[in-house]
Amino acid sequence: MRFEILVLGNSSATPIYERHPTAQVLNFNEQLFLIDCGEGTQMQLHRYGIKSNKISRIFISHLHGDHYLGLVGLLSSMNLNGRKSELHLHGPAPLIDILNLQFRHSDTTLRYNLHFHPTNPDSAEIIMKSQMLTVRSFPLLHRVPTTGFRFDEGARAASLISEKIEGMNIPTVFFQQLKKGIDCTDSDGTVYRATELTKPAPPSRSYAYCSDTRAFAGYMDAIHEVDLLYHETTFEHSLLDRAVETLHSTCLEAAQVAVQARVKQLLMGHYSARYKDLTPLLEEAKAVFDESVLSFEGNWYKV
Repeated sequence: MRFEILVLGNSSATPIYERHPTAQVLNFNEQLFLIDCGEGTQMQLHRYGIKSNKISRIFISHLHGDHYLGLVGLLSSMNLNGRKSELHLHGPAPLIDILNLQFRHSDTTLRYNLHFHPTNPDSAEIIMKSQMLTVRSFPLLHRVPTTGFRFDEGARAASLISEKIEGMNIPTVFFQQLKKGIDCTDSDGTVYRATELTKPAPPSRSYAYCSDTRAFAGYMDAIHEVDLLYHETTFEHSLLDRAVETLHSTCLEAAQVAVQARVKQLLMGHYSARYKDLTPLLEEAKAVFDESVLSFEGNWYKV
């Protein structure tokens, strides 16, 4: 089952060096979610072959322009391109006022249903839940109300051991039950035992997204032991004063968070425009947490 992140933009406030403002696509078993939507997001979607009308949910972390100013254009293009399927939008409560104002003054009436779900910047909440995926929001520490998002995969099914079931003529209707650990008996009394015919289910996977934030204790529980953590790494630690002033994080701090939260891998991003060469940022993070990687636009990252 696919669970991957496509980075569309990883710059901070200023687009530079072929780096765009923040946006990501999460592909979970061919369900497409958009996380943040900075300027140029729809052009990046085109560039990397993502059809916007296949996006079913959009998550906006906060109302700084580099995280949402591409949204009005994207929603409008979906409308112009004949979207009919409903779209769910999660974001700060004032976002709907911004959208309504834009649509009113542009005389735009969406031909699809846009369902807006305001996020809570003060406490963690489950904001979407299905059998196979749970999404939570949680507070971050920035200059405006900001939330992170965590995506947790549901329990995965066991897999059949092909070399064992070959030639057994097991009724195919039993396959799903066996994968769920349920023994099956056919009409002649033959018992098929799930423990003998299946491999254990692989562990469920998780992804956490922390956009703009100071590193602080308040979100440690929310990101604890995720498989992949995207955390902003705007500055080198030599610019800690600037990070504190703007309520951002340094690479060293993000790496320390990864260690404390016991995550498996740290995906870096939201780079300051002052850095053309990102190598020093990576070196600083890896000195604390070796499983740190730079995000690059157009790359998919497996959870």
